[in-house]
Amino acid sequence: MKKILFLVCLSVSLLNGFSQDATTTLAGAKTPTKNEGTKNEIVTPQKATVVSDNDFVIEKVNPVTTVKNQAQSNTCWAFSTTSLLESQAIKNNIGVMDISEMFIVRNMYIEKAKNYVLRQGHAQFGEGGLGHDVIRAINLYGAVPENVYTGFRKPEQKLPDHTMLAEGLKKDLDSVILWEMSGKKTDWLPGFISNLDNRLGFPQSNFVYSGVNYTPKSFSKDVLKFNAADYVNITSFTHHPFYEPFILEVPDNFSNGSYYNLPLNEMIDVVKNAVRNGYTVLWDADVSNRGFRQNKGLALLVSDSMQLKADFTAGTKESTWNQDIRQQLFENLTTQDDHLMHIVGIEKSKDGKTFFVVKNSWGDVGPYKGFIQVSEAYFAINTISLVVPKAAIAKPVLDRIGVQ
Repeated sequence: MKKILFLVCLSVSLLNGFSQDATTTLAGAKTPTKNEGTKNEIVTPQKATVVSDNDFVIEKVNPVTTVKNQAQSNTCWAFSTTSLLESQAIKNNIGVMDISEMFIVRNMYIEKAKNYVLRQGHAQFGEGGLGHDVIRAINLYGAVPENVYTGFRKPEQKLPDHTMLAEGLKKDLDSVILWEMSGKKTDWLPGFISNLDNRLGFPQSNFVYSGVNYTPKSFSKDVLKFNAADYVNITSFTHHPFYEPFILEVPDNFSNGSYYNLPLNEMIDVVKNAVRNGYTVLWDADVSNRGFRQNKGLALLVSDSMQLKADFTAGTKESTWNQDIRQQLFENLTTQDDHLMHIVGIEKSKDGKTFFVVKNSWGDVGPYKGFIQVSEAYFAINTISLVVPKAAIAKPVLDRIGVQ
């Protein structure tokens, strides 16, 4: 993922001025009890005051937790995927969870380090990751609430700051590799973990949550009801056969995660059907283009050659899209693995275009207070990968990709 750092204010819970459509969507749903020690609340994109062309008719907005701020850390993959798991907890009537992103980040650094040394430095080692890394991390190490592990070493720290963290750890690992290859074998991993914990904090092996003692593994199993097999990785590219898994060729796929390959229209339909049936989806996409404008609350498919009006709105004309255009832009490195977010809703613009409601992790930014409305066209061209709850995928699709 390209370096995208945003120094923005600490996110806050959205105000209660929901649109009538959003209120109707959530009406009648059982509001889970707020768990002990959690900061999260159930929120929905606020209907802010915008120009008329930006008005949307909300078809479905699913419960989602508070917008957070990744700040000076390229850890969107952790923020977005934990948000997905938190929405699943709400849907499953477990409660409003606040899962620690930094506990997952800390544990994946350990896995990255082992991979980097075994590959003698010929592997990606950095802050980035993908959605399946969170699923893997919880499967291996478990999970903890935010208040058990914040990733902050100083009490006054309020936002993540990973300046030079990956660079410093990589320098240590490069020294380990030289030492090991010279024949001077060492037990290097404990020292690496100690250095890591000196930066992010030392995890607790046991903690009390709602009056019960848990380990990270028992918390993920008994409280979150987490099962890695409940999530499916999906993408859509033509350089591999459809309906078969392949290792996605992007730099941050350091762990060689496999993704099931669907035709583009089927991939889009999977997301639409998931959201309409009350599920949410992890979204990995390119955002380093002129069409992604968090400050406007909009992401539209506009080419560099298109003349844009000053009033960038949902009604702005978009470029043509199809599977071949998508593939070409991926292969010529225009579309890259930039940023991961959380799809939580679906809506229509005044002129009938479909948009996805997306939760970002850049704090309370833009007219929708940290959410952004992403057009179907933008999604079609710029999506790199998805993580989708298996229960949200129709059985015929699961049958075609061989997932039981």
